[in-house]
Amino acid sequence: MLITNPFSEVSSTIPSIVLQLFVIVMIVLVAAGTLFDIAHKKNMKYFFENYKKAKSAATKKLGSAEVASIVTKTVASDILTTAELGAGQRRAAHLLGMYGSIMFWISSAIMIFCYASPNANTPNIFPLMWHIGAIMTCLGGYWFWFFLRVDVSAEANPWHRIVRADLFVLSLLAAATLGLVWSYLQSAGILGWDKLFLVLFGLSNILLFGGVYWSKFAHMFYKPGAAIQKNLSEADGFRDDLPPPADKPKQFGLGIKRESPKHY
Repeated sequence: MLITNPFSEVSSTIPSIVLQLFVIVMIVLVAAGTLFDIAHKKNMKYFFENYKKAKSAATKKLGSAEVASIVTKTVASDILTTAELGAGQRRAAHLLGMYGSIMFWISSAIMIFCYASPNANTPNIFPLMWHIGAIMTCLGGYWFWFFLRVDVSAEANPWHRIVRADLFVLSLLAAATLGLVWSYLQSAGILGWDKLFLVLFGLSNILLFGGVYWSKFAHMFYKPGAAIQKNLSEADGFRDDLPPPADKPKQFGLGIKRESPKHY
């Protein structure tokens, strides 16, 4: 099962071009959902306004070498290893889910576009990546869902309480779980059930990639830029979110000057 390309196996009944078109449609849905999210929530407008504000308030001009160093460190720390989450369980679950999903999606695209024919000789590495990525996604996602969500662990809400913000993680978990079940049923030759779970796997992907506008999927595109902007702003002297030094009151964005404490 782990070294079997499930898309090659199913291509005897579903032409590879159909699978490829499905992937293309999912990419279009992600792009469209992200653009609608930007237009409606005005995230990019806020981002650029904050960027201009930071540049105008900067007290130091960064050189190109400094900028490159900060961007590199931000990518390595805040994005690739999510160091801002600390060294606890939340970070471990996030990394499992993040890298599992990346492996799952990349290997899916490679197998569908390069090896989705009935007699394709798929290198073992790609189906292995696909299955391991799906397993990692499930481990990280279910760990987060049942044990680490703030409203469950801190507010004692039931694990089955669902809000719109949960659409991303639930649809991602559904896609990974149903994909694994479909692959198992197909490799075990359990006819009928394998087709059912293939359909469910496809529907879960439509929900995942088609629900970008209503879920937190688009945040994956905002977070790197926001983290880089924050660290660059701090390096050039802009401190929008920190209190001013005690001997130097700061003019805040709302036009309200912080007064020094009065002692009576």
